[in-house]
Amino acid sequence: MKRTIQFLTVLLIIGLSAAAFAQGTDASSAAVVRQGGLAQNYGWIALAAGLGIGLAAFGGGIGQGRAAAAALDGIARNPGAAGQIRGPMILGLALIESLVIYALIIALLLVLKVGA
Repeated sequence: MKRTIQFLTVLLIIGLSAAAFAQGTDASSAAVVRQGGLAQNYGWIALAAGLGIGLAAFGGGIGQGRAAAAALDGIARNPGAAGQIRGPMILGLALIESLVIYALIIALLLVLKVGA
């Protein structure tokens, strides 16, 4: 019964996503963006996207530096625990970097969607 519910849930998600992405693209969508006032504020949106990715990179760099410093401090205090510290540190660094990549994707989506 549990497998059937899981299968139906996946099938429902796939079916709904296909309907959501079934929108056609045409030249009128760019006209709607321009009429909506977004094209008039394109400079501000580009500036906000640039500042957003800059702040995300700055915060990610600070977070990665603090995580690496704490891990190295822990290894220096107890060299026998280096194997137990290294794995979670690498996982934490990957998660911090993924947040910066998400910020980059959002900034690119803002600039490319509004700039159309």
